[in-house]
Amino acid sequence: MAETRATYFCIDIECSGPVPALYDMISLGAVVVPPDDAGKLRIGETFYVELRPEAPRVDAGAMRVNGLDIEALRRDGVVRREALLSLTDWTRQHTRPGTKPVFVGHNAPFDWSFVAWCYAAEDLPNPYGYKALDTKALATGVLGIHWFDSSKEVLAERLNLPVEDLSLKHRADYDARYQAELLIKLLER
Repeated sequence: MAETRATYFCIDIECSGPVPALYDMISLGAVVVPPDDAGKLRIGETFYVELRPEAPRVDAGAMRVNGLDIEALRRDGVVRREALLSLTDWTRQHTRPGTKPVFVGHNAPFDWSFVAWCYAAEDLPNPYGYKALDTKALATGVLGIHWFDSSKEVLAERLNLPVEDLSLKHRADYDARYQAELLIKLLER
């Protein structure tokens, strides 16, 4: 399929708990998937940032999953507004002329909710707008599979992708890149 209307941005976040506002988005990775001159999608540049937490709660289970150090983030993390301005600038720079940026996530409702909330909290426009493309939902339609079979592990097998590197899994930039590979395989079908 030749794509000429969208520049896709595969985005993954890590957070300190299950919902925005009560918990923080503490890292964000993005990988641009632009069309080339022929409309073929390719994996492009990566963006990564670790953010300074501000929310009142931290879930120990979420922190075990992401492996980030909350105290180091409080000390060294990028202030949320600065992180968002950098993401917006990076998105503008990497959106191919004549296309619109599209937020893509694997379980996009989760990741998009944190990103959208952060933009709203900082009174900044969200460069991706109010919607997102979910690779889990896309996979159920493209592959004709049940929602419960839309995990990255199952999709990797069905799409003939390499197994995720467990030493890098849950690092937002790595997960975003893996999602970019999933997206391209799904859209090529």
